[in-house]
Amino acid sequence: MKSLVLAEKPSVAREIARVLGCTNKNKSYIEGPKYVVSWALGHLVGLSEPEDYDPKYKTWNLEDLPIMPGKMTLKPLKETAGQFRAVLQLCRRSDISELIIATDSGREGELVARWIMELAHWKKPFKRLWISSQTDKAIKDGFASLKPGRDYDRLYASAVCRAEADWLVGLNVTRALTSKYNAQLSAGRVQTPTLAMMMDREREINGFQPKPYWTVSADFGEFQAAWRSGDGHDGRLWERAEAEAIIARTSGPGKQASVEQLRTTERSELHPQAYDLTELQRDANKRLGFSAKQTSNVLQRLYEQHKLVTYPRTDSRYLSSDMVPTLKGRLESVAVGPYAPLARKLLRSPLPVTKRIVDDSKVSDHHAIIPTEQYVNLSALSPEERKLHELIVRRFLALFAPPCRYDETSVVLRVGDDRFYARGNVLKDAGWKEAYGGVQAADFSGGEDDGADEDSSNGSAAGTGGGSRGAGQLLPPLAKGQKLPVKMSRFREQQTQPPARYNEAGLLTKMEKYGLGTPATRADIIEKLLSSQTIDRQGNRLVPTGKGKQLIELVADDLRSPELTAAWERELERIAKGQGDAKRFMADIRQKASAWVNEVKQETKEYKPHNLSHARCPECSKPMIEINGKRGKSLVCQDRECGYRRSAEPALSNKRCPQCRKKMEIHTGKAGKYAQCRKCNVIEMLEDKAGGGGGGRGGRINKHQQSRMVEQFSDKVTLSGGLADALKAALEGKGDSSK
Repeated sequence: MKSLVLAEKPSVAREIARVLGCTNKNKSYIEGPKYVVSWALGHLVGLSEPEDYDPKYKTWNLEDLPIMPGKMTLKPLKETAGQFRAVLQLCRRSDISELIIATDSGREGELVARWIMELAHWKKPFKRLWISSQTDKAIKDGFASLKPGRDYDRLYASAVCRAEADWLVGLNVTRALTSKYNAQLSAGRVQTPTLAMMMDREREINGFQPKPYWTVSADFGEFQAAWRSGDGHDGRLWERAEAEAIIARTSGPGKQASVEQLRTTERSELHPQAYDLTELQRDANKRLGFSAKQTSNVLQRLYEQHKLVTYPRTDSRYLSSDMVPTLKGRLESVAVGPYAPLARKLLRSPLPVTKRIVDDSKVSDHHAIIPTEQYVNLSALSPEERKLHELIVRRFLALFAPPCRYDETSVVLRVGDDRFYARGNVLKDAGWKEAYGGVQAADFSGGEDDGADEDSSNGSAAGTGGGSRGAGQLLPPLAKGQKLPVKMSRFREQQTQPPARYNEAGLLTKMEKYGLGTPATRADIIEKLLSSQTIDRQGNRLVPTGKGKQLIELVADDLRSPELTAAWERELERIAKGQGDAKRFMADIRQKASAWVNEVKQETKEYKPHNLSHARCPECSKPMIEINGKRGKSLVCQDRECGYRRSAEPALSNKRCPQCRKKMEIHTGKAGKYAQCRKCNVIEMLEDKAGGGGGGRGGRINKHQQSRMVEQFSDKVTLSGGLADALKAALEGKGDSSK
């Protein structure tokens, strides 16, 4: 008897099959003496569509909502139906005695396998492969210690609740909005509150009133110091006259300052913790400019294809105690290229494993993302893969390095009754920052405002503000009571700034704070908002569009609330741990979805497309809207039922510009079609005859058009020999006559 192993992707299945000694390759599975390994191509099974419950739901009608099936059913997905049938046949083989679930070790991976088992009516025993990396050793160890499949029933229940909740909320509210306003408007359990947070920030920005303020600084030759009224003051003055008065008091010939306070403190900074997925996405966005989705995709390749990192979709930043014996082996594997000096230095002594690194109580389904024991061949990685791999390796090396130690010297200088403050640092031991090339390369304060900071009560200062001026400068040797000449004092006028719009790093931070989505789904939520045209990228910032601004006003207040969605996510976690009630959770979801649909029905607000163009639909004459897609701009009829669509970019003619020889664009004016060179602005009229003179050849018809006309005029009779040649010659003659 054999075991059927079900992986999530063909690439993973091939690796598992190789490790298990399966060599007989078939189209949809790989077989060996003890195992048959197949794969799921992601999801093979999904929740049934509304029209599967009742054909009337194929048409979107507001009066048919909400759609609330008593029992939600499953069906094979059309695009992967062939692979599903193949897996079904394997399940029914008499020599298969058990199933081993080898899909991704998480909530979604569990759902992939269990739904297939549901439709296959699997009754035989099943086990679970639960591993955190794809190395040969991890796979072998995992198969040597397979878990009972029933141990993950609660995880499966949580996954089903998540999927059904997204169907009931997303489908019903999206259909309600789209049907009522005749526009593509989508809403969802996670995407809507995420959009709402961005709109809240947008309102703050739009309602912000900048205020001028002034800061005063003094130049003491070798360093500068900032004026403050006291220890807790940030240095900002709200009246210009105050700043001018300070300048008058503290500058001028012979003005001296005395060192009133001098304090040197040794400070130490602990290493940052290991990465979970969200933290890695944040760091890659800040340092590499990667989008969250890009980070996820590159990380998945490092995990599956190169086997260099552990399981990506984790929400833990700690390691488990059973991993401690493997840590030196992982350090040895990354002791290559630029990482070799520090890795070898760490390997010369016992690794300092602390609670900041290893804590079983803070590891959920998977531990933090760290390198595997796989040999690293840096030349085999793409530039993207190498950059992301470097972030992970350097963070891993930093875990075992000592704290960064430096002396922080702060000085208060008194000029009459005014005080100036300065601060400087002197590095004593780079410690873990050696992994990042020293202090300058390892500024973990973030630098650029990512929009995640909520403190905007008085507006933020433009620049560093008076309180932190000179924080990184070197101070000369000073002594208490020492006199220093004031070279010059000056003031600087600035304005308070509104809170920054979110970049992806900041939005991920907010989503994590409010429990919106999971590390595995947050990137997809951001991409969904972008693809639905409700937000847009402007540089590295995310900005709500006119569509997004209107949409958020049309949905129910509860659905906009991140607190409600976060409470649902916590309940899903409780269900996964056996502490929550799945039936009660789903009853609440159904009640909320029905209420939100009714709110849409009763809403009296209007929706106006924000991106209307001057073009009109040739089918129904309504104004068309312009949308940005992967293949450029398109014009789409605003009437959803009409559905007419065409490219917004002008078509190119075969006619070339007589000046620059580039292809000319085809346009249609009052006098007919014409070709225009965008560069030289040369215009030539085109004859709109048979064959669509836009090709730049007058009315000559091409071979495809000849074939269609032969077929059309022959009344479906097959012509051959002289008769066909004669007819073709006649048609060609007709085309030439239009010149």
